[in-house]
Amino acid sequence: MPVVPKGIHQQVVAASLCKGNLWGHIKFLHLRQNICLGHSEADNQYAQWLLKIGARSTMDDNEMIQVPQSMVCANLSTLINRIYPEIGNSRAQDNQYFLDRIILCSRNNQVHDINETILQQFNPTAEVHMLRSVDSMSEEDGMHHAYPAEFLQQLNAGGLPPALLCFKVGSPVILLRNLDPGEGLCNGTRMVVLNMRRKVLQYRIISKDRRFRGKMVLIPRIRLSPNAETLPMPLKRLQFPVRLAFAMTINKSQGQSVEHIGINLQTSVFSHEQLYVAFSRCTLPLNISVLLPEQSQESRRILNVVYKEVFNSIRL
Repeated sequence: MPVVPKGIHQQVVAASLCKGNLWGHIKFLHLRQNICLGHSEADNQYAQWLLKIGARSTMDDNEMIQVPQSMVCANLSTLINRIYPEIGNSRAQDNQYFLDRIILCSRNNQVHDINETILQQFNPTAEVHMLRSVDSMSEEDGMHHAYPAEFLQQLNAGGLPPALLCFKVGSPVILLRNLDPGEGLCNGTRMVVLNMRRKVLQYRIISKDRRFRGKMVLIPRIRLSPNAETLPMPLKRLQFPVRLAFAMTINKSQGQSVEHIGINLQTSVFSHEQLYVAFSRCTLPLNISVLLPEQSQESRRILNVVYKEVFNSIRL
């Protein structure tokens, strides 16, 4: 599906490939096996359940689906403990520990809160390093004196690092820009912090790709600007292009595959197939944990957003 910033249902469907001129010339190839899962009976059943989520066939008239009882967590602390057991001891220093685990949320504010909570629990005796950005407005627009620095540092936008980055040595981060794809530094690459300086940070890449796994890299501060659709102000932020990655948004997780996944659904999903993306990130269905809104704990029913018009031209 296309990305339509702040687009409504009809705008997203209208921009999809099935509404384009090339649709009648496209040949369909059907994928019959989920290669991220195993071959056990439980894995096959989970794969079929995923397909039903994507095709709306598990939904009732209110566009709700029911989450299996075995996946449900009682509260946020339980979710964190299931995904990051022993986060406070030396076991969490292993690269594989973070490569196999992630918590997903639908919105950035939830991601920020969970990252801050887990950072406090991670390696409790380690120093917290705080790295503040240098923010300004574009001089070309004559607005560089219009806003105080304190106001600019309160601004956040998708794809933009926070004005204040808080890390501990050993904490996981995710890269927010394509810096050097040939060396493994792509948007979405996960890394572990090794060393910190005022102008440059040292990381170790954690990846399932053998070409880049364990590779040491240095990343400097760079000047970043959000696009006008994300933030209608000509902001320029000098900051390291990374975020903490104990948790990330569902949209940002596309392309990731992990063995232990937590899904925070206290705020419902809001875009097409977002729920399918979240549940399909895990390679071991038994290791999925879901936090539901308090009012849904008993029924285990959650919203599943699927734009059925997109499938009208597809034979599933």
